[in-house]
Amino acid sequence: MSPDRLIYMANQIGKFFQSQGHDKAVPGIAEHIKKFWDPRMKRAIFAHLDAGGAGLEPNVREALTSLKQATSLRAS
Repeated sequence: MSPDRLIYMANQIGKFFQSQGHDKAVPGIAEHIKKFWDPRMKRAIFAHLDAGGAGLEPNVREALTSLKQATSLRAS
C-alpha cells in the first residue's frame, strides 16, 4: 500500500475522532490503528512518521507517535 494511501486512511480515522476532542481523539486513533491495521501497514506509516510525517494531521501524528512508542516498549 502506498504511503499516500496510508496517510489518507490515517487522516480519515482522525476526522472520525475529531469531534471527541483532543484528549479522546488521540488515544482513539491509536487504538483503531492498533486493532485494525496489519503489521505491514503500521510499519509503513511508522517509517513515514520517522521521515517527517508529511501530510499527517496533528492528532494523527500524535496518535502514531504514542502507538509507535508503546509498540517499541512491548518489543523490548
